[in-house]
Amino acid sequence: MSTAGATADPLAALGALPGVADSVESVRKAVDRVYGHRVMRRRSNAITSEAALRGARGSAALSGADWALEEVRRRTDFSGDDEARTVGAALRLTAEAGQLLSIWRQSPLRVLARLHLVAAADKADQVGRPRKEGEPVDEPLVGLPLPSATETHGRLDGLAGLIIAGGSAPALVTAAVVHGELLALRPFTSHNGLVARTAERIVLVGSGLDPKSVCAAEVGHAELGRDAYLEALAGYVSGTPEGVAAWIAHCGRAVELGARESMAVCEALQRGAA
Repeated sequence: MSTAGATADPLAALGALPGVADSVESVRKAVDRVYGHRVMRRRSNAITSEAALRGARGSAALSGADWALEEVRRRTDFSGDDEARTVGAALRLTAEAGQLLSIWRQSPLRVLARLHLVAAADKADQVGRPRKEGEPVDEPLVGLPLPSATETHGRLDGLAGLIIAGGSAPALVTAAVVHGELLALRPFTSHNGLVARTAERIVLVGSGLDPKSVCAAEVGHAELGRDAYLEALAGYVSGTPEGVAAWIAHCGRAVELGARESMAVCEALQRGAA
């Protein structure tokens, strides 16, 4: 977030980066198209449920468990191996996100701790709190340098302060920054990617951009691919205006693809094929 300088509303300042306004507008139009579909007026709960399932599948894929959608839909036991546990964690987080919307704006750090607890699903000492100095982080798919625990705690506090203060930044910008900061910092000893993508979803829903949670960005991130995801993240971590703008645009494209996925579900339901 260094590109925002010392402005009173640094997240809003990011919205002025070249190309970001176009991404914001493109996302708004994509979301509006989904909400304008006639199926959304009659069966929005079905679209929300399907988007949740597909979003969880996409998030798990980015964390190394790239299962077919029907396999995720069919399974009831997610305790068998590392991939199964990753998919189970993604599903639990998707279900939990809706319960935390009212808490996020008042206590984002509390929400993040809860998300990690839900993802880890155990009571180990390091679960549900930011990592301490020297504790290892199990996030093998993100190879960026790991900030110290001291730096991580400071930046988490700063991020929480921006969220609590509110501001005029577009929802896409805030969601992208939350997502990018959590992946850059990897504040927990595990499951940081899953938590970061769930937090992005919470921002998009809680902001009112996607109140019914039908435009799952996780679907789009998975469709764009892990290499593009990590390349865009590296741009964000660089702190350059171009890198941060490219990350926000990448997140915007992911939301658009999530919206497109739900449009396809709406069309299938309208045809009676699903």
